[in-house]
Amino acid sequence: MQHPVRSPIATIAAPYAERIGFAQLTRQAFEGVDLQPLRDHLIAKISEGKAHAGEGLDLSLIVQLLGDKQAGLAIQAEVLTFNLLFRSPCAVEKPRLRVLALAAAIDMGGNTPIEFLLEDSDIELLTLYVVDGVGLPEQLPEHDVAIVVASDSEECRQALAVIEQAAPHWPRPLLNRPELVGNLDRDKLYRLLMGIPGLDIPATIHATRAQLSDLLKGLTTCEDIASELHFPMIARPRGTHAGVGLAKLDDAPALAAYLAEREEQDFFVARFVDYASPDGLYRKYRLTMVDGKPYACHMAIADRWDIWYLNAYMAFSEEKRAEEAIFMLDFDHAFAARHKNALDEMSKRVGLDYFIVDCAENQNGELLVFEADNTAVVHNMDSPVVFPYKPPQMRKIFAAFTAMLSRHAKASEEAGAA
Repeated sequence: MQHPVRSPIATIAAPYAERIGFAQLTRQAFEGVDLQPLRDHLIAKISEGKAHAGEGLDLSLIVQLLGDKQAGLAIQAEVLTFNLLFRSPCAVEKPRLRVLALAAAIDMGGNTPIEFLLEDSDIELLTLYVVDGVGLPEQLPEHDVAIVVASDSEECRQALAVIEQAAPHWPRPLLNRPELVGNLDRDKLYRLLMGIPGLDIPATIHATRAQLSDLLKGLTTCEDIASELHFPMIARPRGTHAGVGLAKLDDAPALAAYLAEREEQDFFVARFVDYASPDGLYRKYRLTMVDGKPYACHMAIADRWDIWYLNAYMAFSEEKRAEEAIFMLDFDHAFAARHKNALDEMSKRVGLDYFIVDCAENQNGELLVFEADNTAVVHNMDSPVVFPYKPPQMRKIFAAFTAMLSRHAKASEEAGAA
């Protein structure tokens, strides 16, 4: 039953379902482990009526990892009708801290993959799903600190609204406040960050198919859609991620061909920024912002502008990996120092305790921001043989994240004792 929002919200030792969890299953898929036998085993247990809710949620994730998103979501929806609280594996028998993650009922990429950040730590993770029509329980599970892990996507809006309503009465520190998560949406972020000295973020504008069709017919102009918009431009269907439907449109014929290939009615458009380095290669960086401080997460180098880590083929180039290693080693005194003012102001305006930034440097040396979100995967799955410089860097990020949780929990405890 949804909490009526009165002060204070009580906590209880709530029953939870154990699960294998996101980190372990995703790692197995990443390493090429065949998950079908486990899937079949869990399906058999469910058919026999012997499976518990945690196994059902694990099955949902496995099915999604095997490529059937809709079937996985259907399983998840069924599981969440009778259980909303789950416990992830913990590295220690007696955790020193309990974290409550507030998640939305969305696909596997729609919530912060917090398990990776807490793996091998002495912190226990409980995940509470906030489901439409159900909301929050009258009494929350016992925890020392809570964090919103639902994303800024439209599918999470209701969950964020429910959490936001209860937030003023939350009994413990609540990180990544729900009203701030919504600012990460592509067409809101540029408004939030525009005007920061040393930071370049193209205006990302919502454009309908009808508007773009009128542009082709000469009934409107790029400037009518957005003052800074012109060819070449970047387009992507609204609501997509990971490069799905992303295209550079050099002129009107390219736009016509793009629309002919797509069925969507809503798009995001933005001016194209050529951020190629003097050597002709593109360099894209992922930063993790923890407690206001930036950390290097990865660096992708490729001969194409539409770059992300997988299509940069970093594992196949010793030269690229050497450059990434230097980027990480010198990050605090080089990249972070060059862009300190821009990064500080960005962190201040975003206001979240934890988020991820995909960025580059434009040809004027400014910090070029592509997007920011709270759900990108920050992990330690890459081979330590191929990427020996990554594990220490990832552990640095994980340590910063757990330290942030501890700081907030301790401050709350001291305030309660005062």
